[in-house]
Amino acid sequence: MNQFSNLADTILDTAVRQADVRSWEALRLYDIANKLDISLEQIHQHYRQKDDLVEAWYDRADENMLQAANAAGFSTLDKSTRLHRLIMAWLDALAMHKTVSRDMLLYKLEPAHVHLQVLGVLRISRTVQWFLEAARSRTTHLPRILEEIGLTSIYLVTFSYWMQDQSEYQQATRDFLWNRLKQVRSCANFLNIDHRENAAHLDKESAAEPAHIH
Repeated sequence: MNQFSNLADTILDTAVRQADVRSWEALRLYDIANKLDISLEQIHQHYRQKDDLVEAWYDRADENMLQAANAAGFSTLDKSTRLHRLIMAWLDALAMHKTVSRDMLLYKLEPAHVHLQVLGVLRISRTVQWFLEAARSRTTHLPRILEEIGLTSIYLVTFSYWMQDQSEYQQATRDFLWNRLKQVRSCANFLNIDHRENAAHLDKESAAEPAHIH
């Protein structure tokens, strides 16, 4: 990683830590510059606006999720389990700064930030597309559309649940997500999962279900 990238990461890490103390809404770019003893021009070289920090933060979650797809044996798992691992890897990347991650989303959704709301929708869509790619989805046409709609719904409701989850290792969220995916799997018009492929997993559900972390 070159020095240019290192500074971008340092700026982002500093922004998140500062927001933990004073909230994302109250954070200003000059606060970051003062903390790092750099100029606003140096920040602008990496982040043209405050929302670019939000995008970079969620990009990290995307990267963590994609790394999870490279785990040994991942491709042999049934689709529901693959999606569970991917979504939880995405959330796990944000867990150390959950309040800031929540505030970043709320910042995007403020009524005065119409342009950011549009970007927020695009961000959600982009992340869902990467979920499907990492899960090796091969659906097309109408099944693909239904799959995207369904997965977007699961992703958002799980994110909302996760924001309030105080359980150890986010176990409550893991269970919540697993139950949502099991419900979806039973709908023939939803994720378009090949039921023949998954039939062998249904009787082994307890074995396929992500184990509780102690």
